[in-house]
Amino acid sequence: MNNLDLPSPVDLASTFDTEHRALNTHNTDTERAICRKYSTLVRKAPAEYVMAFARQLLFKYGYRWQAYELIAGHKTAFQSLHADELEELGQGINSWWSTDSFARTLSGPAWRDGQITDELIVEWAKSTDLWWRRAALVSTVAFNIRSQGGKGDVPRTLSICRMLVADYEDMVVKGLSWALRELVYFDLQAVEGFIREHEHVLAGRVKREVGSKLRTGLKNPRRKSR
Repeated sequence: MNNLDLPSPVDLASTFDTEHRALNTHNTDTERAICRKYSTLVRKAPAEYVMAFARQLLFKYGYRWQAYELIAGHKTAFQSLHADELEELGQGINSWWSTDSFARTLSGPAWRDGQITDELIVEWAKSTDLWWRRAALVSTVAFNIRSQGGKGDVPRTLSICRMLVADYEDMVVKGLSWALRELVYFDLQAVEGFIREHEHVLAGRVKREVGSKLRTGLKNPRRKSR
């Protein structure tokens, strides 16, 4: 599969797991360091190799965000992502962190870059699974963060928000708030109009947090945070 004298993806994933288990301390710095090491190792490998390695990490060993980061850090592997690959890699999202890692690292950027269609995200927004509905909302964030290549997309962002405006699952509500707050940077008036239009059904958290963002630029002014 490769001509870089790399072990098989199965063996490399096993080595990753062994090295990860041997870490004396598990924190952001050590986790990022091991991920960077293996990203560098496979940088020149073919996309198929990186995808096979990432699947082993995710589905055999449960290293979810590490697998996502490896794919995102490899240009051709990331560009190989389409609907089927993303839905496979999203299998098992069942918490805010696993869902947000998937949507922020893979599905959102892939949508932004035109690798998947609007229809796929719409399907997720209609899902009976709350985590896929949250993934649809969080995927819009990629359009609206300038520092990560976002150029703003009011129609797409608001179309997904509109679909979930009356969804009161806590994690969906929080995702809706996040999606709208990120859009404030690109079109404050569009967000104000959305809030006015749907004020009668929006969850209190959304009205409070987005309203604060519109007024002060902060999600929670007392906490001095966005």
